[in-house]
Amino acid sequence: MSRIHAFEFEDFKWFPKTIRNYGTDFLQFVTNKFDFYKGVAPMISEAMKKTGHNQILDMGSGGGGAWKSLSPHLMKENPELKVRLSDFYPNIAAFEKMRDYNPEVFDYSYDPIDATKVPGDQKGFRTQFLSFHHFKPEDGIKILQNAVDANQPIGIFEGQVRDVPHFFKNLFSPISILLLTPFIRPFSLGRIFFTYLLPIVPLFVLWDGVISVLRTYSVKEMEALVTLVKGHEKYDWQIGKNKTKGITVPYLIGVPKK
Repeated sequence: MSRIHAFEFEDFKWFPKTIRNYGTDFLQFVTNKFDFYKGVAPMISEAMKKTGHNQILDMGSGGGGAWKSLSPHLMKENPELKVRLSDFYPNIAAFEKMRDYNPEVFDYSYDPIDATKVPGDQKGFRTQFLSFHHFKPEDGIKILQNAVDANQPIGIFEGQVRDVPHFFKNLFSPISILLLTPFIRPFSLGRIFFTYLLPIVPLFVLWDGVISVLRTYSVKEMEALVTLVKGHEKYDWQIGKNKTKGITVPYLIGVPKK
C-alpha cells in the first residue's frame, strides 16, 4: 500500500478551531480509554533513563493525547516525571484540563510550537503521538534534524499502520463517535450539536482518520528518513512496531550516544 499524502482538514489554518478541538478531544478520550500506548511505555522509560531526562516535551499534543493513561506507567520508573504539552494549534482548554488533572506533572506552552523549529529553550525528551504522519518526508526529516542539532532525544509513536485492515477499521469511526460522544467531558452542547444534529465532527474524523492511515510511514520509510539526517550516526535509533492487546504502534526512538 503506497503512502499517499492527501490533505487532512485539521491541517488547514482556516478549519474552525472548535471543530478541530472536538476531533482531538475524541482522540484523547479513545487513546486514554483503551490505554493505547501502554505497550511502548517501557521503551520510553528506558530511553529516558539512558538520557537522564525526567522532562518530556510533547509536540502535536492535540487534546492532551494519551497522557492521562500513559503518565502513570512512566512514573513507576520516573516519579519526578514532568510533561509539557504543545501544539502548532494549541487546544488551551484541553491543556488546562490536563494541568488541573495533575499540576505536579503537566504544564503547557501557550504559544504555538513548530516541531520542525523547536525553540532552543524547550528542553527534554521530545515526543509525538499520532502526529508524525501529518508531515511530508522533507518536514519529517526537519523534525529529526532539529532534535539531533539540539542534541535532544526524540520518540515518535503512531496509532495505526498503513494497511488494508486499518483502512477499513477507520471507516467505522463515525459509529464510535456517535456511541462515545456522550461520555466525553466536559459536556458541551456544541459537541452534541455538531455530532448528532449537524454531523460535521463524525465526517471530519472519518476523513482525517482514513487519510491518517494512508499517510502513516512504514518502518522502512522511517529508517530511510533517519539516514538523511546529518549526524544521525551520533544517535542510537530504534525503529519498529509494537503490538499489545491488538493495538499496533509504529515507533521511532532516537537517543544521543554517550
